[in-house]
Amino acid sequence: MNADTNTNTKEKLSGCSMYEIISKKRDGKALDREEIKFFIDGCVDGGIPDYQAAALLMAIYLRGLNSRELSFLTEIMTNSGDTISLAGIPGKKIDKHSTGGVGDKVSFIVSPLAAACGVKVPMLSGRGLGHTGGTLDKLESIPGFRVFLQPGEFKQVLADVGMVICGQTENIVPADKKLYALRDATATISSVPLITGSIMSKKLALTTDGIVLDVKTGVGAFMRDTEDALSLCKTMVETGEKAGRRMIALITRMDQPLGRAVGNSLEIIESIEVLKGSGPADLLEVSFAVAACMLEAAGVTGSYGKAGEMLQDALDSGKALEIFRKFIKAQGGENRVCENYELLPRAGFQVPLTADRDGYIAAIDALEVGLTAVEIGAGRSKKEDTIDFAAGFLFEKKTGDAVKKGENIVFIHAGDIERAKKAEKRLRRAITIVPRAVPAAPLILFRVDKDGHRSF
Repeated sequence: MNADTNTNTKEKLSGCSMYEIISKKRDGKALDREEIKFFIDGCVDGGIPDYQAAALLMAIYLRGLNSRELSFLTEIMTNSGDTISLAGIPGKKIDKHSTGGVGDKVSFIVSPLAAACGVKVPMLSGRGLGHTGGTLDKLESIPGFRVFLQPGEFKQVLADVGMVICGQTENIVPADKKLYALRDATATISSVPLITGSIMSKKLALTTDGIVLDVKTGVGAFMRDTEDALSLCKTMVETGEKAGRRMIALITRMDQPLGRAVGNSLEIIESIEVLKGSGPADLLEVSFAVAACMLEAAGVTGSYGKAGEMLQDALDSGKALEIFRKFIKAQGGENRVCENYELLPRAGFQVPLTADRDGYIAAIDALEVGLTAVEIGAGRSKKEDTIDFAAGFLFEKKTGDAVKKGENIVFIHAGDIERAKKAEKRLRRAITIVPRAVPAAPLILFRVDKDGHRSF
């Protein structure tokens, strides 16, 4: 039976017509639950041909979805495959999601911090694609680490350790895989309702008590414009609240890399350093803010000041680091990396990029840094690309810092000298040096929850 015949049979049985659904949305009318379910089910089982699915995605891109339609879409996508019930695990379960950035290793810091304060942290994460790094790729730089777990293993690690991070299986939200591939091919990626459905369906596949979102904005973010980021934030918070989750979101700046390390094993090292009580101030600031929201979402404390005290104690006592160590071991990894960084992949070449004049760093273009990281093997431009876990950058200077001519700004870690030299030329264009000091921009812009948004 070909796709068109299969579609006709489904339409007769359901009373829905894909042609009519496309026409309805094209004309700006709202779709009902049955029509959206017909569409999603047909995408998953192959009953709807790609050309009709793509047409509806374009109609949604142009006409949008109202909050009722979006709730239906997210719910139906969530239930298009397996879900993981966490009901038998005691304690509040709070998930965390970032829209992605350059040098964003916050998950490795906030998860053990929140777990050390009594919050269970289950996370389904993804690989990097394009200029943004992937959580799973970074974890795979740890020898032996398993990023894919069966649901039973997932729940066991969460119960035993207090945190778990792994990839989603093929059976979790299969609708998203189909829709994302079509969106990517039809220039409909940047639709707020479709982004919301994609992110929230995967988040809701875990039966958590709440979700904290870190939505990035700036040159290195998917949502470059702050207003667009705010719109996405509000939509995701509303969708999650309707699904019964406690939602808190932060909008954070992604104009320059977060922290000083960019690249898989380098970011693991920097995360461990933060858990040991050191590490860059910008990374610590964002991590504490996200972790504090996780404590609030779990009902541990409603006071940001109290949350900060608890998180600082988790660092100072070494409890957060010990949880991270147990987490690595529980997922098959070599947890001695927490003491011996030599066990992690190391680059054959470390080439410094030096300042060509005296002055102050005015900007480090996060997008260019991310794309250059892909070029030296730290990321991938296609799914099948192989990652060089040792490749990346280690910044000695960040925006606002003074530099002298000849002083090191960044060390390029690469597998071969030619790649390192090419990266040096590209990075130099991404770094702006000016004669006078520039004021620091705020890192955390807004907080969004069910009561609206406000400056952080």
